[in-house]
Amino acid sequence: MDATRLAISEVVVIEPSVFEDQRGFFFESWNRTSFATAIGEDIDFVQDNQSLSVKGVLRGLHYQSEPRPQGKLVRVVSGSVWDVAVDIRRSSPTFAQWVGVELSAENHRQLWIPPGFAHGFLALAEGADVIYKVTDYYSGELDRSIRWDDAEIGIDWPLEGEPTLSDKDAAAPYLLDAEVFA
Repeated sequence: MDATRLAISEVVVIEPSVFEDQRGFFFESWNRTSFATAIGEDIDFVQDNQSLSVKGVLRGLHYQSEPRPQGKLVRVVSGSVWDVAVDIRRSSPTFAQWVGVELSAENHRQLWIPPGFAHGFLALAEGADVIYKVTDYYSGELDRSIRWDDAEIGIDWPLEGEPTLSDKDAAAPYLLDAEVFA
């Protein structure tokens, strides 16, 4: 497994060792010891989530607020997405900055997004099937979001026209008005 820290160093791209032959491929998608070594801490995941999106769907920017923030390990099992993490820790030197990476069934990459970050993705292909592990259980009362097109953040989404959004995402507050981390 290779681990690459992005411009915001807490966000890490994980690339597994993939073994391919005429039958197909095999790779270890999760190993607690290897992951802890890669990111520098032992993480306890408690829940797996999955979503399926058609091309052009934009989900995010989502996060769970304190006292139960979630870290996420995201991967794509079918199709591809442009996956984004935004630092929403007000005391961080990278507050309001973002990093993004393409995750696909072909590249097998995973993205580690620690607590204190908002997360979103744009489906680049039909049938973008995304699986992610989280570090705390979902809590509807702590579920938060930020506008995907907030100019203060300035995410460079690889859009082909207007994205398809949920009502919740279309009505999300801007970062200036959002509940963020200290």
